Amino acid sequence: MSGATSAAFADAFFAAPQVAAALCDDAALRQMCVYEGALARAEGEVGAIPPQAAASIAAALNEFALPVGAAREKLFTDAAKAGTLAIPFVKLLTAAVRARDPEAARYVHYGSTSQDVIDTALVLQLAEALVTIEADLARLCAAAAHLAKAHRDTLMLGRTLLQPAIPITFGLKAAQWLAAGLEARGFIAGAKAAALVPQCGGAAGTLGSLGDKGIDVARRIGTYLPGLHAPRALLPWQTRRGALVALCAAIGIAAGVCGKIARDVSLMMQFEVAEAFEPIEEGRGGSSALPHKRNPVRSMQILACAAQIGPLVGQMLAGLPQEHERALGAWQAEWPVVPQIFKLASGALANAAALLEGLTVDAARMRSNLEALKGLPFAEAFSVALAPKLGRDEAHELVEAASRKVPDSGKTLAELLAADPRVGRHVTLQELAAIGDPHRALGATGAFIDEVLGLWDVVA
Repeated sequence: MSGATSAAFADAFFAAPQVAAALCDDAALRQMCVYEGALARAEGEVGAIPPQAAASIAAALNEFALPVGAAREKLFTDAAKAGTLAIPFVKLLTAAVRARDPEAARYVHYGSTSQDVIDTALVLQLAEALVTIEADLARLCAAAAHLAKAHRDTLMLGRTLLQPAIPITFGLKAAQWLAAGLEARGFIAGAKAAALVPQCGGAAGTLGSLGDKGIDVARRIGTYLPGLHAPRALLPWQTRRGALVALCAAIGIAAGVCGKIARDVSLMMQFEVAEAFEPIEEGRGGSSALPHKRNPVRSMQILACAAQIGPLVGQMLAGLPQEHERALGAWQAEWPVVPQIFKLASGALANAAALLEGLTVDAARMRSNLEALKGLPFAEAFSVALAPKLGRDEAHELVEAASRKVPDSGKTLAELLAADPRVGRHVTLQELAAIGDPHRALGATGAFIDEVLGLWDVVA
């Protein structure tokens, strides 16, 4: 397999290392062990299995070594045949327990089912991955807040539909990034509280094999699973996947926030614009053919991650209609998709945080690009100011005609308007220049920035 398509390259290019590690195959097996240990402990405490059996299972798990080499390959081959990794895994674990305590082997995975261990291991992995994801999202917000504060009054050209609009400040753009990051944090916090809960339902969601002990086992098991939340209801969620899908969607939104930032920065980094630049880093952003280039590689990686997540979240949504008490295909289709969503989002967030932390802002170039338009961004303001004197339609037509002359005239829009007798009899050049003061166009900009910074101060 070529380096450009290998799994190792994909993880290095698209994922934060800690998240890739939390979501690898070995991590899944380790978390399956965590589930089985919690299950045995809970069952032993409520008398669903003999306490000695629970102790033997725990001891075997402490010494359990994940298979390597040929044994590992056989595990995954057997899993493909069985339709789930849980079946060959439980066989391995049972053999390990039997070697220590033959009687206890009868109680491995007792009353549970494949989906319990697979789903619970998954959310344990996601809980671990979220530590890094949320930390990088906090870094992104902190960096955006710093930029918003530092550039609260840094004038630049606002752009709509990729064309010049009216002046804004770079602080306002950064405040929008911060607000989007804060929204994403809220979405993730709410979604993870509902999604990161154990799955404990047994064969068909009744824990029927545990009799009257089932509800006590379900209630206790979560207390031994690090990073998980107490469910709002103990009811198993085998084919009720909304909470997991909502978490994937929240993660997708966070990646989309990163994509918006990357899009803005890469556009500002174009040579012809040159208003902001990714940090200079050894070995990053060069060209194999053009030595002079400074490529926006972090932005490229972010956008590549964000572009893939939308369809993956769509797949999760498409899988919500699941059959009866266990899905035939829809649940299994989640297995590669959920880790990929989290890995891609982690790569986007890690790169976006680093990008904003090291962003170089050229305030002088921002002002120069604004001034190069010779007052055109104030055409609306001039039209509004002249309307009471000339009438709305005539003022609009006059300003529109003057605006077309600006590029070839060498004069500002204010100068062209002042030279027109219809305008000159009502407004002086000095008055027009005051109307074209970019600070007058900022409106509520400062208040907006301060409000978002205040929100950040509350949660930071």
